[in-house]
Amino acid sequence: MKLSDVKNALGKLSAVNFKLPDGSYVPQHFHVTEVGLVTKHFIDCGGVERTEKVVNFQLWEAGDYDHRLAPQKFLHILEISKKVIGEADGLDIEVEYQQTTIGKFSLEFDGKDFVLTAKQTACLAQDACGIPAEKMPAKGSSYCSPKGGCC
Repeated sequence: MKLSDVKNALGKLSAVNFKLPDGSYVPQHFHVTEVGLVTKHFIDCGGVERTEKVVNFQLWEAGDYDHRLAPQKFLHILEISKKVIGEADGLDIEVEYQQTTIGKFSLEFDGKDFVLTAKQTACLAQDACGIPAEKMPAKGSSYCSPKGGCC
């Protein structure tokens, strides 16, 4: 989901809800404590230099159970964040939310709620890894099993 999609959705909502991958919700008294631009500059295992940029939202909850972030307030937060993230409407969103550790999620919208979706790691240079194609995980699998021969 792009930042522009989030802004468009917020303009049509009466409440802001974030649904977790297991179907439960981030408690309604959450805060958006950060909006930032995250740049990852790295070398993949095939030696290719890469750069990725995402807009990051950090969700946090405190004991202020009467707090509710209204859509217009969230839009205001996004507007004032422009001085840091610039015109980032075309960038994807990544959401951080505290669970047993800080979880990082992609974001979708189902017409009513923002849905946090699981992120997966992947080899970006599969042709350079030296792993035979038959040993690579099947498309859609989230990991290699220890006995699967790919890790």
